[in-house]
Order: sequence, then C-alpha cells, then structure tokens
Amino acid sequence: MSVSAERARPVLLRRLGAADAGPYRAFRLQALRETPSAFTSSHAEEAGKPMSVTLRRLAEAEDGPGALIGAFDGTGALVGTAGLKVPRRSRERHKGTLYGMAVARGAAGRGIGRALVRDVLRTAEDGRLRQVLLTVSEGNEPALRLYTACGFEVWGREPRAVLVDGRAVAKLHMVCLLDGARAAAGA
Repeated sequence: MSVSAERARPVLLRRLGAADAGPYRAFRLQALRETPSAFTSSHAEEAGKPMSVTLRRLAEAEDGPGALIGAFDGTGALVGTAGLKVPRRSRERHKGTLYGMAVARGAAGRGIGRALVRDVLRTAEDGRLRQVLLTVSEGNEPALRLYTACGFEVWGREPRAVLVDGRAVAKLHMVCLLDGARAAAGA
C-alpha cells in the first residue's frame, strides 16, 4: 500500500483494556526510547517494571473515571495513546490530567494527536470535569502547538523539572478550561 493510501485510511480511537497490555507496553517503551525528553518516566525505568504494572494502569483507566485511549491504524496497529487521570479526592474531582500522549513517528502528520486530545477532552466533559491539566517539555514545539490549538494555555513553567541524561528540561504547565473556551479554539 502506498504512503498516501495509508494516510487516507481511517484511524480507530477506542479505550484500551487488559487485552491491549502487550501492544500498549511495546508502544510506550518505543515512545520513551524515541523521545526521552518528552516524558517524566524513562525507558530504563519502565522497561524494568513487570507486566503487572501495565495491567494495573490499564485496569485503573478502565474502571474510570479517567480513560486511556488508543489510536489504531487500518492494519490494527497501535499508533497513538493519550490518557486522562482524575483524582479520587472529592475536592479535586473537578479536574483531570492528560498524560502519556504519544504518536508513532510513522503516523505523524495525520491528525492522530489532535484526535486523541479531542477524545480525552470529550471524555473529561462527559465526566463533568471543569479543567484538564498537562505538562509539556519546553522546546517541544509540535506538542505545544497541538495543545494550544486544542484550547490549552500555559499557566506556569517549572525549571529543571526533569533530568534527561544529566540535562535539565523545564516543563510548561498547561490547562484547558472546559467552560466553552475550547469552542472558541475550534477543538
């Protein structure tokens, strides 16, 4: 199949479950290896964890109120992920955190990232959340543009948030207020 034909094939978004543990773990490890400064977790840390940790993460997302969404290409391969975590404390249940956002390099430029973020925001609205938070590594301009286009705005900067191979990376803190602000941003 040609590259242009593959790009035209629809992408299926759905919640991930225990049956997706193997592909999800492999996808996550690949993302951590390819873009180490984009994540707080390291490839070495995650690779050393047993499959039970992955299964527990999927079970927590399945049980809600959050979700872990996967994007699957026309061949059924997992090509993107994004999660929504919602605190259990009653005074914090009005907000969620978008986490684990990644799109496979070979699937970049197809709108998969935007579709994942929008799906996470729809899930948040369905759960009656008032805001969704995230952090993005400073200098990750494609991710910053994506999140901004989906209605997120920067509210703070944490210098030296993570150390990646001894190099300090700052994290930008972003928020999307779910009170109609996204409609104006075209999300």
